[in-house]
Amino acid sequence: MIVITGAAGFIGSVVTAELNQKGYNDLILVDDFSKKEKERNYIDLKYKTLVDRNVFFDWFKENHEEVDFVVHLGARTDTTEFDWDVFQKLNVDYTETMFSLCAEYQIPLVYASSAATYGNGELGYDDSHDIVEKLQPLNPYGRSKNEVDKWILKHVETQNAASEPPFWAGLKFFNVYGPNEYHKGRMASVIFHSFNQINATGKVKLFRSHRPDFKDGQQLRDFIYVKDIASVICFMIERHRDTETPRRQVKSGLYNLGTGKARSFYDLAANTFKAMGKEVNIEFIDIPEDIRDKYQYFTEANMTKLREAGYDKEFTSLEDGVADYVKNYLMRN
Repeated sequence: MIVITGAAGFIGSVVTAELNQKGYNDLILVDDFSKKEKERNYIDLKYKTLVDRNVFFDWFKENHEEVDFVVHLGARTDTTEFDWDVFQKLNVDYTETMFSLCAEYQIPLVYASSAATYGNGELGYDDSHDIVEKLQPLNPYGRSKNEVDKWILKHVETQNAASEPPFWAGLKFFNVYGPNEYHKGRMASVIFHSFNQINATGKVKLFRSHRPDFKDGQQLRDFIYVKDIASVICFMIERHRDTETPRRQVKSGLYNLGTGKARSFYDLAANTFKAMGKEVNIEFIDIPEDIRDKYQYFTEANMTKLREAGYDKEFTSLEDGVADYVKNYLMRN
């Protein structure tokens, strides 16, 4: 069995669907299933059972012998949340407990880290373990993800091999977009908001730049299509489940998960207009003051480590990803 936490959410539901497509139906989906607005993310998926996140560890202790992989994607992801206690409970404590149990039961683990750990990017966007202690995230969300990364690296450095899972990977997601994010509100992608703005007003509002070295709309991010996230996670699962084919296994560690190519928010919005068959009409507005000093102007993943680990599929281009998302999901509601 494969466990997927956050399975009712954006990335978790797409990963579950990808596993279904590959023939994996013996899945345990973990989340807060009381949130009915997310029900359509998983109602058509194939799985063995649903487990509430608050009782999952009890379930895990009783059923761990049947589990052969854990994909931990559940987290509080709101970058505008500033109550540290929320992140300590849902992101830090929960993930550290998950790691410890996977180590105890010797079950491979993939968990969600974030490019938010890189802060302003003063140290670059290299997934080297050497810089983790020096990173300065810009918000509590990024800090929570970096605290987990630091704890795990310190743990595996000071303990023996038996005190860690047989394989673990912390995936530093960059700017993810795609289907099943409708419930995320303010935290949904610019494409999602652009699509709704175009339908409502015929134009898109983008943040203007508050730095002289960036023009309005030319802030750059590494945008990655959620289906590529699912592909990479399935790649890691299959590498560690396939005991018959003599292939190089992926080494444990932190891995960037972007495309390796930064693109502008203007490009993102313009491609949304194109996919909808409409003329580009963009207006610039100030970045809200509550996030202005925590706003990243540039992110671009160094993807060397994942490529060297054997993942050789091309990442979806921004043009193709936006077209698929808009035409095959947003326009079909």
